[in-house]
Amino acid sequence: MLAVLDVPEFRPLWLAEAISLAGDQLAKVALALLVYDRTGSALWSAVVYALSFLPALAGGLGLSALADRVPRRSLMVGAASIQAVLVALMAVPGLPLAGLCLLLVGMGVAQAPALAAQTALTREIFTSDELYYRSQDLRGVTTNTVMLLGLAGAGLLVAGIGASAALLADAATFVLAALLVRLRVRERPPASAVPIHWAAGIQHVWRRPRLRVLLGLSWLVGLAVVPEGLAAPLAAGLHAPSGAVGWLLAADPLGFVIGTVLLSRFVPTAVRTRAIGGLAVASVGVLVLFALRPSLPVALVLLAVAGAAGAYQVTVVATFTSWVPNEVRGGALGVARTGLRVAQGLGVAAGGAVAELLGSADAAIVAAGVLGVLLAVPAALAWRRQLSRSPGQAG
Repeated sequence: MLAVLDVPEFRPLWLAEAISLAGDQLAKVALALLVYDRTGSALWSAVVYALSFLPALAGGLGLSALADRVPRRSLMVGAASIQAVLVALMAVPGLPLAGLCLLLVGMGVAQAPALAAQTALTREIFTSDELYYRSQDLRGVTTNTVMLLGLAGAGLLVAGIGASAALLADAATFVLAALLVRLRVRERPPASAVPIHWAAGIQHVWRRPRLRVLLGLSWLVGLAVVPEGLAAPLAAGLHAPSGAVGWLLAADPLGFVIGTVLLSRFVPTAVRTRAIGGLAVASVGVLVLFALRPSLPVALVLLAVAGAAGAYQVTVVATFTSWVPNEVRGGALGVARTGLRVAQGLGVAAGGAVAELLGSADAAIVAAGVLGVLLAVPAALAWRRQLSRSPGQAG
């Protein structure tokens, strides 16, 4: 997996993403503490948290097409520079809450096209499909490892240096990311030689069954993520200590890292592609075992296994990106990411509502698992049919 770091242009892209993500973990905790300290309102804290990703939904469908119309390196550098300024402004003492919300909206809008450009540009850099898939494995491992470390240490660090300092540190990570990409990645012309409609990526995906099936398998994460949204009531139902909430939140990403490493090390790319359907079923099917009302250690193992099976998501993204033509890749990736975020948001919200209705986090997780299997099995069979066709027909 680490062999991909020998590709000169991938190193700065990978490092810039890791640095920015680490800063974002600080910023999330800092904003939550900042807003709650000012308002004393859990509702306002939730609103601000929602604003950290809701604007990306609109930007994901509309602005991601910019990654096909303008040079991708320039788009990434420009977006990172804008985000650095916006985060630095959030650190201004006494900033009105309305101003903070507007800055968060701007952050989400700027992030969407930058992410599409980064993913599309990474595919351009690699001439070897095998190395490209390995690069996505490394990205997946890095992202989840940084998130795990963030869960473990961001709160303590913010408490030590203060919310404003943490926000300024996040701004600095965007500056560093922009410099890395600007200085170490070669500029390329726009992916599309002629102006294209902003919805070209959406239309391309909609007209191709194999891409739609891939996205359906990917969006099952909306059900797989239900335990994450129910970590606190699940810990209470298990009569576990308060610290168990963090363990429950960390189990899935830890499993994801392990699963990604195992797939990358031992499973050839062609086999991984065929295994997408089965792993998707397993990622949600494991949740049905919560019907046995497991103890805390068993629950942690189940969530880690679900996360390990969920590592198929890396192969989904790499396959989807490879199968979309370069000239509409940014817009198509916007569709994929937007759907993923919507699925996660709806899944967590629905899981909370079901848990409230049934009075049990376990029951809500089981319901998510059952529904997930009912959706995943036909999607897996459809994926198998798509792979059995010739490449020309499948597209």
